[in-house]
Parts: sequence; structure tokens; C-alpha cells
Amino acid sequence: MAFAAPKETYSGKVYEVTIGTEKTAVFGGENVLPFHSFEGTTPNKPVIAYEIQDVSPDDWPETVKNVYAGVSGDPVKWAKYCQDELKADAIALRLTGTHPDRNNRSPEEAAKTVKDVLSAVNIPLIILGSNHTEKDSSVLVMASEAAKGRNCIIGKAQEANYKTIAAAAMANNHKLIAMSELDINLSKQLNILITQMGFDKEKLITDPMCSALGYGLEYTYSVMERIRLAALSQNDATMQPPMVGDVGMYVWKIKETQAAEAELPQWGSLEERGIAWEVATAGALLISGIELLIMRHPKAVDAVRKFISEIS
Repeated sequence: MAFAAPKETYSGKVYEVTIGTEKTAVFGGENVLPFHSFEGTTPNKPVIAYEIQDVSPDDWPETVKNVYAGVSGDPVKWAKYCQDELKADAIALRLTGTHPDRNNRSPEEAAKTVKDVLSAVNIPLIILGSNHTEKDSSVLVMASEAAKGRNCIIGKAQEANYKTIAAAAMANNHKLIAMSELDINLSKQLNILITQMGFDKEKLITDPMCSALGYGLEYTYSVMERIRLAALSQNDATMQPPMVGDVGMYVWKIKETQAAEAELPQWGSLEERGIAWEVATAGALLISGIELLIMRHPKAVDAVRKFISEIS
């Protein structure tokens, strides 16, 4: 008698999200756990967006900064490089320069950068603030207006500023990232608050916050897994938006991706170590349920793309 593998069925489904206009990227839409295509429907593979910034990434380690040495001083050139040379599916533009402790760029300057980048590329754009909740409230409103009609993702809306940012995303017909701090209840509450404003829950993307390998990844994984199980097993509509993992910003600031080989020769090649750390972190998050990744190093992106292809 032939062996029949047991299969799980679920009552819920993750919302499918499409971003971009001329060229689009689609993620989500599955009604099973990550990569369990043998049990149900997984219509779309996870999407990887390359991170760029509005200012030169002086705080990035040399091993990843050097990859973009010829273009990172200009966000337009950087975006075109990611699109044309790296064949990016999407770009995540982080408006780091607007942070009061960095360049303190104005919302008007941020809006101009957004317009310039959108004029130069035709792949989908994710527009991220500097994670300064007060400043993001004004910056992301103007950035959202500057990108009107381009079906971007705006983020990140947090408990302290979600009303302003969600209203701007809704008015300009964008998708929205809702970020809470590694707590399933806080994540659910924020999604509820945003949808109570009239924002379409099918245009939301959940960011439960993430961490790098060795820095609380197992806790991150458990929160994301619980969110995905609530969406599928409990058919909880507030937990059914797809999830984003902002991997690059967490990985490339830890000791393991920055410590010199002379200091810790037993750790091996610094560049290979950093790439492996980004790959391992991204891979774990994919298994937990992430549908959208934001990454930095092209070699790490290539490895994760191969991983996705092999297990899909």
C-alpha cells in the first residue's frame, strides 16, 4: 500500500498584496504554512527588496558598503544599480537622512528624493522613515503624497504615529507597514486600530519587528510563527496581512558582521561571515512566515533566492 503523507488543512488565508504599477511584485496569498505547497495553495514566492538610503550609508560595515561604493552617494544611481545590475524585485528606500540625529533633512527634501527615485526606476518602491516616530509623521506624509499613483508601501506606522501615517497612505492609495515590538497582542491591536480608521486590512503589511541570528532570533521566530498560525488556524482576519522582515538593518550592526579578522581570526572571513549571517537570519524568518524581506548584500540575496527556489 502506498504511503500517503498526512496533510493539515486550514480555515484561514494570508492576504495577497500587489505593489508597483509598471512592474509589480506580488506576495502573500497562501492558505498553508510557509512552503507547504503539498498541503494547499502558495501562489506567490516571497519577495526580496534591496535596501538603499537617501544619504551615504556611513554606518554600514565596509564589507557591504563597498559593494555600493560607486553609487551609494546618490539614491537615484543606487536605485538604478539595484534595478538594472542586481535585477531587484523591489527597492526599499530608507529616509535615514531625515532623522534629527543624522542629517535632519526636511520632509520636502525627503519628498524630492522619493520623486527622483520613482522617476528613475519602474520596479516597486518601499518608502521607509528613519524610525523617529515624531519626524516620520511629517516625512512620510509628504513622501506618500510625492509617490501618489505608484502603489508603494509606506512605513513604518507605529502606535505613536499610526493615525497620521495611515491616513496619508490611505489618501494616496498606498500599502502600509504596521510595526509593533515583538508581541503578538500589540501587533493585533495596532492592526485593529488602523483598520478602524477605515484602512483596508488587505493593504496592510505586518512588521512584528525582527532580530539577527544570535540576538533573540528564536523569540522573533516564535512571535512570527504565532501570528501566521493565528491567521491560518484561527482564521483571524487581523493577523492575515503578510509579514515583512527588515533583515539588513538588524544583521549588519552586530559584532559578528563587523569584528575584524585580526581581532577574531577563528571566526574566519569577515565578508563571508556577514553574508552568512544575513542568509541565516533571512532563511529562518522565511520559515516562520515572512513574505517580504528587506536585505542589503547582493550575495546574501542570491543565496536566499536560491533557497526559496529550492524549497518552494
